[in-house]
Parts: sequence; structure tokens; C-alpha cells
Amino acid sequence: MTTKTANKTFKTSLEPVTLEKANEAQKPHLENAHKQTGMIPNMYKNMVNSPGLMETYAVGYDNFRKNSGFTPVEQEVVFVTVSIANGCEYCAAAHSFIADNMSKVPVEVTDAIREGREIPDAKLSALSKFTRIMFDKRGNPTHEEVEEFLQAGYEEKHIMEIILALAVKTLSNYSNHIFHTDLDEVFSGRAWRKG
Repeated sequence: MTTKTANKTFKTSLEPVTLEKANEAQKPHLENAHKQTGMIPNMYKNMVNSPGLMETYAVGYDNFRKNSGFTPVEQEVVFVTVSIANGCEYCAAAHSFIADNMSKVPVEVTDAIREGREIPDAKLSALSKFTRIMFDKRGNPTHEEVEEFLQAGYEEKHIMEIILALAVKTLSNYSNHIFHTDLDEVFSGRAWRKG
């Protein structure tokens, strides 16, 4: 049985998984989230319904954070850009919060992405623009678009890392869509609504 919602999009009948109700495949993911963040985000409680999806997300996310070659500021520019492009209200808010409080992205940069305005930093603007091109064109940029990205100071390896970020955010954004994930209170100050 499916749950009908006011906005006509599907909402799964699967329930969030708490640490107390987690099975052996789910529990390590929730414990790890709690250890890393001091909480278990609502998104993780939902995604862990599929331990394989949760593990794939966690490994990809960790690799992007540690090995992408992007600075923490650049990583958030990519994540916020993809979350906005996917219309994921949960991840747009969560990554805006992370951008403000952990990655130290200037608020005017994050707000420009959230509001669809020009980013007031040429290199970050080129990164967000190219990330959106990769999203919109399903990984098929033109030679000219790649050249513009490279001229901004990036390398071809960064294109692969944007693909990784797109994959990671597809897992989380789509999961949030079907769960209509409730925003954690900690992220509520950066709530975002798709237009």
C-alpha cells in the first residue's frame, strides 16, 4: 500500500529505522552516523531501509570528502548545486548548514546557488555552472564547456569527482523524495523550498 500526499508524489510506506529497531545489517550504519555526527539524521534512518543503498552512499560520500581534490568549500558548492538541481529540500538545507558551519562557505555563495543567482566568486561560479551542466546533460558536456571549466583552474580528474558527487546525491536526494524526509531541527535554519 502506498501513501498519497498533497503534492501528488509517491511517499513510501517504509518507516524510519531507529537504532533500537535496526537489524544486524542496518545497525552499524546508524551507529557510525551517530559516532560521526552525534546524531542520526532522519535521512539515514530512511536510507538504511536498504543497507546496500546506505553503504554505497556512505562509501561514495566518504571518498568524495577525502579524495576529490576539491576544498571543503568547493565540495559544498557541488553538493548544494546538485541538491538544488534535484529539488531535494532536505539535502539543500543540510548542505547549506554544513556549508555555513563546517565548510565555511561564504553565505552569499550558498545563497546564490539556492536562489539561482550568479555566484560572486569566478572559480566557484565555474564549478557550480559545470556541475549543473553535468547534471542537465547527463554527463555529456561539450568540449567548449569542459575547456571553460578547465580554464577556471580545475583538472579533468575533477570531472570524475563531480560524477561521484552526482551519484552520491542521486542516492540521497531520490531517497528523500520517496520518504518526504522530515528536516532535522539542526538544519531548520537553512530550510529551502523548491519553487
